[in-house]
Amino acid sequence: MTTTVSPPQARPESESETQVRQNWSERLAPYAYIAPFFLIFAIFGLVPLLFTFYVALFDWNPIGEHVFVGFDNFTRLLGDTRFWNAAWNTISIWLLSTVPQLLVALLLAHLLNHARLRLALFWRMSMLVPYITSVAATTIVFAQMFDRDYGLLNWLLGLVGVGPIDFLQSGWGSHAMIAVMVAWRWFGYTTLLYLASLQAVPRTIYEAAAVDGAGAWKQFRHISIPSLRPVIVFTIVTSTIGGLQIFTEPLLVTTTSPLTCGPVRQCQTLTLFLYEQGFGQFQFGYGSAIGVALFVLIIALASLNYVLSTRIRPERG
Repeated sequence: MTTTVSPPQARPESESETQVRQNWSERLAPYAYIAPFFLIFAIFGLVPLLFTFYVALFDWNPIGEHVFVGFDNFTRLLGDTRFWNAAWNTISIWLLSTVPQLLVALLLAHLLNHARLRLALFWRMSMLVPYITSVAATTIVFAQMFDRDYGLLNWLLGLVGVGPIDFLQSGWGSHAMIAVMVAWRWFGYTTLLYLASLQAVPRTIYEAAAVDGAGAWKQFRHISIPSLRPVIVFTIVTSTIGGLQIFTEPLLVTTTSPLTCGPVRQCQTLTLFLYEQGFGQFQFGYGSAIGVALFVLIIALASLNYVLSTRIRPERG
C-alpha cells in the first residue's frame, strides 16, 4: 500500500503584507520617475564638474604628462592680472545687462497685462522674436549699429553734435554694447514669464484696489511686484548664472582678436579667458582652475541675489 504525499500549499498572502508591498511601491514610484534626470545629470553634469576640480590640481598636458602641482594653479590665478581684468569685465557686463533687462521686462509685463491693445496676442508673442533669433545674427547687426564710422548710433549722435565713438576699442563702450545685445535677447523671454504669472492674479484684487483709491503705481508696487515674487527670484538667479557665463557675444563682436575681445582685453570675460588658456594655449590645468573660480563666483553671487530677492514679501491685508 502506497501513500501519496501532497505538496505543501502556498500560504495565502495576508492583507497586511499586500498593503506593505503596495506602500513600498507607492513610496518608490516617485524616485523611479525622477531617476533618469539625476542619472543624466550625474553623467553630463556632476562627473565633468568633479573632473574639472581634479584637473585643476595638475599641470595637465592633453597629449603629454600630467604633473601634480597641488594648488599652484590657484596661486598663479590670484596673481594674474588678466584673470582679475576678465572678472571685472564679466561682472560689469552682467550688471549692465541684467538690471535693465529685468526692470524693462517687469514694466512691459505689467503694461501688457493691463493695457487694452488690439492684437494683444500678437504683441505678446512678438516678445519671443529676440529670443529665437540667432546669437550670431544679433551680434552682427548690433556690431554694425555701434560701428565707429558707419554705425546708426554714431550717426544719431552726430546729429546732436557728438563726435564718433569707437565703442569696441573702449572698456565702457564695449561693455555697454555687449550688455545691450544680451538684454535685447532675453528681455522678451523674461517679460513672458512675468506676464504669465501676472495673469494668474485675480482681476478682482486690482478692481478692489482701484475702488479704494489706489492708482496704477500703487497697484504695481503693492500687488504686481509681491505677486511676482517667486518668478522674480527665479529670473534673478537664472540671469546671474547665465550672465556670468557669457561667451558668444564677446567672442563674435570682434574679428581681429576674438579670444581676447580686443587688443587690450577690454571685453574679455572669464569664459573667454578660460577658453583661451585651455583650448588656445592647451593649459588644461590652469584653464580648469579658472573654471573652478568661475563656479565659486557664480555660486556666491547667485546665493547673494537669492537672499536679497527673497526679502520681497507679499503684502498682507
